[in-house]
Amino acid sequence: MASKMTFYYVTLVLYLLISEVFIYTAGAAGECGRTPIRSAAASLSPCLSAAGNARATVPPTCCTKVNGLIKTAPRCLCTVLLSPLAKQAGIKPAIAITIPKRCNIRNRPVGKKCGRYIVP
Repeated sequence: MASKMTFYYVTLVLYLLISEVFIYTAGAAGECGRTPIRSAAASLSPCLSAAGNARATVPPTCCTKVNGLIKTAPRCLCTVLLSPLAKQAGIKPAIAITIPKRCNIRNRPVGKKCGRYIVP
């Protein structure tokens, strides 16, 4: 009888632990989906000069990356631009948020808030 009770107890504990792992994994998808913010930020490396200087020409590769990110995960762009990683890279959010407009991306989220900034 004690062995049956132990078996049920162990089974219950394992079930709860496994359930917790699945719940945590499902909730792990953030603004960038399952892509870590660090990877999303790295994909935008062609935009570094344009994100720190409003007068800098935005490279075509940057426009392509930003356009792709807006199509797949629009909130991800905002998350990346406001991340501590972006700040460390010298990105100025008020300038970086203008990149979609400077790239003439038509489907950009005009008027949407990105932190305290509004997408032009």
